Amino acid sequence: MTLNEIIPATLTALLTTLATGLAAAAAAATNCAPHDAVVNQLAQSYGESRQSIGLGSNGAVMEVFASEETGTWTITATTPQGLTCLMASGEAYEALSEVLAKPGTKS
Repeated sequence: MTLNEIIPATLTALLTTLATGLAAAAAAATNCAPHDAVVNQLAQSYGESRQSIGLGSNGAVMEVFASEETGTWTITATTPQGLTCLMASGEAYEALSEVLAKPGTKS
C-alpha cells in the first residue's frame, strides 16, 4: 500500500471512529451543547474559528476550529439534531494546504 493510499484510509478510519463515538458522547452529554453555544464559547474563550468542515457517514458534521494566534484547536461533531460535542482538542495548530502528489511520483 502506498502512502497516497494509507493517508486517506487512515483519515477515513479516524473520522468514522470519531463519528461513531459521537453517539456515546451525546448520551453522556458531558461535553455537548447546542452548536451556536459551542461556536461562541470556542471563539470567546480560545479565539478559535472554523478552519474546516466535513460530513460523516452517519450524518454528523465534523468541524475543526483553531486559532493561528494561540495555536489551540478543537474537533467537534454535530448531530443532525444540532447537538455539538467536543471530540478532541489540543495545541500547536498549524494550517497546511498540501498538494496531493500525482500517482507514480514520489513526494
